[in-house]
Amino acid sequence: MKHFKESFKERGKAGWISRRQGSCKSVLNVFVVEKKFPFRKMSKYFTVFMVPPQSKCSQSCPPGFRKSTSKEKPVCCYDCIPCPEGEISSQSDMDICIKCPENQWSNQKKDACIPRVITFLSYKEPLGIFLTFISMLFCYINIFILGIFIKYRHTPIVKANNCSLSYVLLVSLMLCFLCSLIFIGQPDKLTCILRQVAFGITFSISLSSVLAKTIIVVLAFQATKPQSKLRNWMSSSVSNSIVLCCSLLQVLLCLVWLCTAPPFPYHNTESEIGTIVIECNEGSIIAFYCVLGYLGLLAAISFVVAFLTRNLPDTFNEAKHITFSMVVFCSVWVSFIPTYLSTRGKYMVAVEIFAILASSAGLLGCIFIPKCFVVLLKPEKNSKKYLTRYVKT
Repeated sequence: MKHFKESFKERGKAGWISRRQGSCKSVLNVFVVEKKFPFRKMSKYFTVFMVPPQSKCSQSCPPGFRKSTSKEKPVCCYDCIPCPEGEISSQSDMDICIKCPENQWSNQKKDACIPRVITFLSYKEPLGIFLTFISMLFCYINIFILGIFIKYRHTPIVKANNCSLSYVLLVSLMLCFLCSLIFIGQPDKLTCILRQVAFGITFSISLSSVLAKTIIVVLAFQATKPQSKLRNWMSSSVSNSIVLCCSLLQVLLCLVWLCTAPPFPYHNTESEIGTIVIECNEGSIIAFYCVLGYLGLLAAISFVVAFLTRNLPDTFNEAKHITFSMVVFCSVWVSFIPTYLSTRGKYMVAVEIFAILASSAGLLGCIFIPKCFVVLLKPEKNSKKYLTRYVKT
């Protein structure tokens, strides 16, 4: 206080007095007093106007921040830096931020860890409801078309397009629509295995049926030539053998996949901030793309054969419909791969469901809708005379 009195008398006005304490500055702020105001009178008000001294040059870092010092500045001088995402500081003036546990995340203030939000494509959310509705809608349309083919199975247009193969294709497409429902809901060990296996096998049956129909179209046209030996290959056993062999190869691929590295549920904490995405890990990405590649091979062969036979007489014009259906199918799955790789979380599942529904709907619409249109709305064209009009000429 003596030092303060002397300084006060020398300056005339009291402003501030500084002292060195180590490497930091201690500052004493005093209420400004005019010269004529006696110090004796001011001394009794001294405690009212004096600001407590601060022995540091930086403010305290609140929770959610950490101290960041610099070599060029004194140890009591630092900056306050916010903790990064997933880390917290629960106390003031913490030197480091503490990382939250794997199943937790930092709150908005970054001063406490809170449980992560668990997310997956659910039946209760709008996207899940929409995809379920679309899947069931196409399934009912598929059943309706199957009923038409069964009811009018004795008519020329249905018989000309191989009834048994049409039934197999329609049933497999219905299973394709239904298998998309397995992708919705919380994944577990069983559903993760069923997803890819059901998808791969049902689609291989569908594409094998399309390939068999395309080959039968070629054989049927060649069998109409005089003394053709291909008439012996026109039995249903040939088409059934094609479907069975092509499907069994896909079953073999799936079995190898399940025996080596089967799909399993995985808690993904990196795709979305502050959430745990429950998804199915393919186990072996090579096996997954082998299954897709085999489906692509079947589709490519069907497309090439159908394209080369698209100009056959009208009796066998199913090749035109198959060609267009394969264009739709291949377009969907070619666009699926980059889209699937660029999405994260539950939207990856939604992309795969969309590809399944779109490609199945393409096959159903391109191959069967024109025939149903003729059967129901153009019955005059559903006759043997109309179908063989170009063959006679």
